[in-house]
Formats: sequence, structure tokens, C-alpha cells
Amino acid sequence: MPRPTGRVLTLLELLQSGGTRTVAELADRLGVEGRTVRRYVRQLVDLDVPVESVRGRYGGYRLAPGYRLPPLMLGDDEALAVLLGLVAGRSGEMTTAAETASAKIRRVLPRHLARRLDALLETLAFTDRPGGAATPDAEVLLTLADAVRHRRPVSIRYTGRDGKRSERTLHAHGIVAHAGRWYVTGRDQRIGDDRTFRLDRIAAVRALPGSFDALAGSDPARRLVEAFATADYRHEVVLRIHGTAAQIRARLPESVASLEEAEGGWRVELRVERLDWLPPVLASLDRPFVVERPDELRDLVVAFAERLTSYARHGLGSAG
Repeated sequence: MPRPTGRVLTLLELLQSGGTRTVAELADRLGVEGRTVRRYVRQLVDLDVPVESVRGRYGGYRLAPGYRLPPLMLGDDEALAVLLGLVAGRSGEMTTAAETASAKIRRVLPRHLARRLDALLETLAFTDRPGGAATPDAEVLLTLADAVRHRRPVSIRYTGRDGKRSERTLHAHGIVAHAGRWYVTGRDQRIGDDRTFRLDRIAAVRALPGSFDALAGSDPARRLVEAFATADYRHEVVLRIHGTAAQIRARLPESVASLEEAEGGWRVELRVERLDWLPPVLASLDRPFVVERPDELRDLVVAFAERLTSYARHGLGSAG
């Protein structure tokens, strides 16, 4: 079903078509109850839309005579934020309201901005249910989207995790929203290998002349997930867990760990900066497991289990 915001926009469109609409008619068109229609009307009134109530046998709601929705005046950042919100909702749950609202916004935008936003909508991907990623810098995101769409190399000024700044030439393959952040995946020409870059660490991006061939069979979202699962972090963890893949993935998703079927269960590998978050995760799995390495994790699991046992036996009396 369409989301409430989409239904409110649809209600406004119905009222703008002219005449008086009965509550029963609006409820039927929106797929809601009459009291919900009245709530949506109140939301429009709160937004200073002059909705009038018409009493009588054929009463209902109408817009005040002469009212027209003012032209949409959005800057690049504002238009980007609105469209990303719509496409994120659409990716999680396909809705007619989101589709029509997105199309209407693009129609009233300046042509140059509409083209750039269309390029973005063609190139972005989500690794999971979207909606949590903050909107990145508009110029960085739109320039990268254009580079992905037209296979143009770009120069980026990037600050790495260690704080070092560098300028890279990138053949960008895709833009991905993952775990609350935005990334661009592509081939770093300086090292001749695929890399992933966080958009909030890109200070500037500039299109370069020329073009490059698209990577055959490229799936930017999957490549990003695989890159995170095999990233070079401080600790390399290897576990053997008895259970189903679904049970393990519920606590250790693809972006965190790789799975390989083994005798009696699964071999799980992951690379992490810290180990202290793993014992509670392993406990929440509620499945038999073996820590193959590192020994430090095995010690942390034992210590965690001892603390839980102490709390269960002695309660608050043993808390320090």
C-alpha cells in the first residue's frame, strides 16, 4: 500500500482537478477509511493548503477557488534530497504515489538538473532496505553519477581512513548506499585495481576527457559487500558454526562475514578492527561454534560467558 505521505500528495492532486469531492469518493480513490481522509485534509491545512469543507447531501472537500500549487523552486541539494527520499521508499516498497511524485518533480525542474538527477537514478544501488543514508554533497554525487552513466573518468580529492589526502583518477562503476553511508566503486587508475571510496571523504570531483569500457557483469552493490567482507583490518577471525546459513546471516550479514559450507556447519571468516563486539553476537546466535582463531577472541568469549554466569547467579549484588 502507498505510504501516508504519498496518499496526501494524491489527495492534493485529486482536489486540484476541480470541483467538490465527497469523503466516500476520496476514501475509495485513496484506499482508506473516511476518518483517514479527514486526517489527511488536516495535514494539508497545516501546510497552508486552503481546503474547504462543503456541507450538505453532496458535501465533501474542495480547494478554495483560484488556488494553484505554486511552481516548484528547488536547488540542487533540495531536489536531490527529495528525489533520494522518494527512490529510497520506492526501492523498499514499490508505490504508485512514489513513482508519480518523482516524475512530477523531474518535470518541473530545470532541464540541466533533471538530466543529472536522471543519471543518478539510473546508477545508484542499495545493499539493503534503504532510507537511513544521509544525503551526500549534491555536486559530488551528481558528477559521479554522470561519470558512471557516460563512462567518463574523474579526478577525485580523497581523504583516507588514516587522514592522508590524495588525488586519484577513477573509472567509476557504480554508486551504492550501504549502512547509512554512500560509496562509489570503481577502478583506481593509480594502482590499477578496484577500490571503494566513501563519498563524504571526497572533497572535490572533476570530470576528465576520454571514456572507458564498462566492466562486464559488474554489480556495484555486490562488489561493495564483498569488499567489506574481505577488507584488511587488524584481526582475521575464523569460526566454525553449526546452524543454517539463514541463522548465521541474521547476525553476520554478507557485508561483515563470508561463509563456506563445511562438515557439520559453516566456516565463517571475517576481518575486524575490534573483537569486543563479537562475543555478544555469537551468544545471540544460540548455536554451537568453535573459534579457530584468534586466541584472543576465544579468551574474550570465555570472559563474556563467565560474566553472564556471575550475573545470573548473583544478580546486582556482584555488580561493580
